[in-house]
Amino acid sequence: MSKSFPVLESKRLLLRQIVATDQEAVFKGLSDPEVIKYYGVSFDSLEATEEQMIWFSELENTKAGVWWAICTKDDNQFLGAAGINDFDKKKRKAEIGFWLYPKNWGQGYVFEALSLILEQVFNNMELDKLEAFVETKNTASVKTLKKLGFYLETTLLNCELKNGIPISLHVFIKKSIDAQ
Repeated sequence: MSKSFPVLESKRLLLRQIVATDQEAVFKGLSDPEVIKYYGVSFDSLEATEEQMIWFSELENTKAGVWWAICTKDDNQFLGAAGINDFDKKKRKAEIGFWLYPKNWGQGYVFEALSLILEQVFNNMELDKLEAFVETKNTASVKTLKKLGFYLETTLLNCELKNGIPISLHVFIKKSIDAQ
């Protein structure tokens, strides 16, 4: 994986690396009850979100991944974020994740953004496999991943606690054409 990550573009979207000035936008998403309902990270203050911004930066510095801001192409409006992390060079795999502001749900933005990322990952980042960990009740993300060609590898039952309640996670896999 290179340190320099390109801007990715589709007809409607522009994906650019997340930068420090995105902290307020990231906080808006990762403090929204609807976004964090099925997401593993949340923050209760703008200041606490600095932890996430450091994580984004360290991913890139250590070459363990990259996250992009999902923005509208016409006016650069921040819609959410998506990216890869936990890059394992030996196994040529990484984890993919994503979130979007609720007002932008149901418009195909996640599918469009992840399509761009999948193309980038499998063509330019020496990865053969992506994993996505999704709460079993998150039917919208499950539907999107299946539409993108991910398949359900396994389900981890009651594997984490969220707000003191056990949750189960689906593990979805997508392999590059060369790795299949």
